[in-house]
Amino acid sequence: MEQKIRILLAKPGLDGHDRGVKVIAAAFRDAGFEVIYTGLRQTAETIVEAAIQEDVDAIGMSILSGAHMTLFPRVLELLKEKGADRILLFGGGIIPKEDMEKLKKMGVGKLFAPGATTAETIEYVKKAVGERRKEEKIL
Repeated sequence: MEQKIRILLAKPGLDGHDRGVKVIAAAFRDAGFEVIYTGLRQTAETIVEAAIQEDVDAIGMSILSGAHMTLFPRVLELLKEKGADRILLFGGGIIPKEDMEKLKKMGVGKLFAPGATTAETIEYVKKAVGERRKEEKIL
C-alpha cells in the first residue's frame, strides 16, 4: 500500500483570513492526504518545527498579507538549517507573478493564485511529493 502524503498547512504572519486554507485542508483530507493545520498567525519557526515534528512531506502556506517575500524565504532557510529541505514548500495567496518567479528561483514549489482549483493543487502536490520520494529512494 502506498504511503499517505502528510502535509502541513499554515497561515503565517498577521493575516487573519483563513477560509481559503480551511477549504484547501478539507479538499486535501478528502483526497486521502493526512493534513495538519497549524492555525492562524504562525511564525516561520513554529511552522518548520511543526513540519519536522509531524514528519510531513510538504508545507503549504497561505499568504494574503503581502509578506510572501519575507515568509517563504525564511521557511526555506529554516528547512535548510534543520536538514529538512526534503520537505516541499508550496503555497498560495495574493502574490504578484514577478514575485512568484523570484520565489521559484529560491526553491519554493508552485504558488497558486486566486482562482486555482483545489484539484490543481492536489495534483501538483501528489506529483511533486511522488518525485521527491523517488529521488530519496535512489540516493
